[in-house]
Amino acid sequence: MKKILFYISEYGRQTDKRIFVLSTLFVAIFIFVNYHYGLNGFINSLSEPQEYIGWLFVFLIAFSFVYFLQALFFKTNVFSNKQFLALLFVGPGIFAWKMSFNTKFHFTNNAVQNTYWNQVAYWPFKLAVVIAALMVIWKVFDKGQAFYGTTVKEFNTRPYFIMLLIMVPLIAAASTQPDFLKVYPKLKNMQYLAAPNNGLYKLLYELSYGSDFISIELFFRGFLVLAFAKWVGKDAILPMAVFYCTIHFGKPLGECISSYFGGLLLGIVTYNTKTIWGGLIVHLGIAWLMELGGYLGNINPFT
Repeated sequence: MKKILFYISEYGRQTDKRIFVLSTLFVAIFIFVNYHYGLNGFINSLSEPQEYIGWLFVFLIAFSFVYFLQALFFKTNVFSNKQFLALLFVGPGIFAWKMSFNTKFHFTNNAVQNTYWNQVAYWPFKLAVVIAALMVIWKVFDKGQAFYGTTVKEFNTRPYFIMLLIMVPLIAAASTQPDFLKVYPKLKNMQYLAAPNNGLYKLLYELSYGSDFISIELFFRGFLVLAFAKWVGKDAILPMAVFYCTIHFGKPLGECISSYFGGLLLGIVTYNTKTIWGGLIVHLGIAWLMELGGYLGNINPFT
């Protein structure tokens, strides 16, 4: 835990305060625009190709903004690097697909069951596609390093479980709030799970839901931090955190705001440890605790 605190303090000491303040102000304005004008709702109401373009536009603005600030203040020529520019567009493109892909599979003629199985297949399918896309990028650009933070060398789980323990009372408090209980638990959206004796199906749903956080950690902390660090070092963390915040548009406001700072924290840890597994423990643990909090907070989650 001392090492993590040291990483955080070093990042705070070395980061340009002007860029950090301007980036945080940008995030605040972006959040206000989204929640005041319903940006995410508008994008989600579009056809799938239009939705893709909408999210691509949002993500590209969010991701590139901090890099433009860094180029301006540091007078760097990173935008003249063709590989950097390619990945600057490819990154948002991959996640815009993840956000907008809504094709349904046919598993059964029972509509309720088919909805359930589509949802269970949804997250692992997208995880497989993201891994495949990043594997191609890794083989082309970064084969000299471990696959985007998947190394387990000298990995110690203890600090991350301590961090997770610290989050328990915060999640418990959030579980009393109406906006939180409207969203969590996620499984309440599955009519099929309202039937009795569906415990194993609920577990399968939660495991599928958990797989989504593997893709998020691999993409944001593994790819967006470790792949871009070869050009800008620790300064790859802040653009990732701004981008990461925008994928939480539509979540409870408090969760969206905290995602920016949580993204920074997990980015700092991954940058220094070169592994995503600690962040995955924290992120996945929080997600399942939020599911549990929502389940306990709702008298009947399926009503």
